[in-house]
Amino acid sequence: MRREFKQKSKVLLIDDNYEHLVGIRELLNLEGTFDVVGIATNVTVGLNLIKKYQPDIVLLDMNMPDRDGLQGIIEIGKLDVDTKVLALSGYDDADLIFRAMKIGARGYVLKTMASAQLIYAIEEVLNGKIYLPLALSSRFFEYFQQSFREENSKMESDEENLLSYLTQREEEVLELLTQGVTYKGVAAKLFISETTVKTHVNNIFQKLQVNDRTQAVLYAINNGFLTKKGVNVLAGR
Repeated sequence: MRREFKQKSKVLLIDDNYEHLVGIRELLNLEGTFDVVGIATNVTVGLNLIKKYQPDIVLLDMNMPDRDGLQGIIEIGKLDVDTKVLALSGYDDADLIFRAMKIGARGYVLKTMASAQLIYAIEEVLNGKIYLPLALSSRFFEYFQQSFREENSKMESDEENLLSYLTQREEEVLELLTQGVTYKGVAAKLFISETTVKTHVNNIFQKLQVNDRTQAVLYAINNGFLTKKGVNVLAGR
């Protein structure tokens, strides 16, 4: 009878705790479906082993002496290899989980997990899936949502800050434009030439990232420019 043999998945282990490395290696060897091609106690050695053996998956400790796990994930991503990274950690830190997954880790497991869970996590990642233990999933997504809200808030803040790039003279020109004053009228009120007004207007367009006077005025109104400056500040000039 013909018997088919499934090719073993190549695994590389990187952890500064040698005893932990040996324990995982023995566990995976006993499983029979994995081939632990190498172990390393720091990221530098680990990267060299990855180049040499091109493993299917790397189990990478996040707390390393020479370069931490996050730096390791980034460096592995730069290599011309099809190697997936499963992050290992002794901490259920939501920020660390988020950053590890964001830069390329395909999963995150705790060192305190049961052996069966670790095997399952490795198999899930090898099968192209993302793995997070149920206990960490809710914390990860809560942190993700919080980070998304903060990023949106920062983007909105950055948009408002575009007005801060204007010089005092550009603010004066923009304020008159919001009052419907023509370029000629702006020149007369500010005692400058119409050509100079147009130069200021072009600078305003560039700084506010708009294409015309209407967009500039709408941007100013929507971002509270008139409230900050006061509508009638220049009206009496």
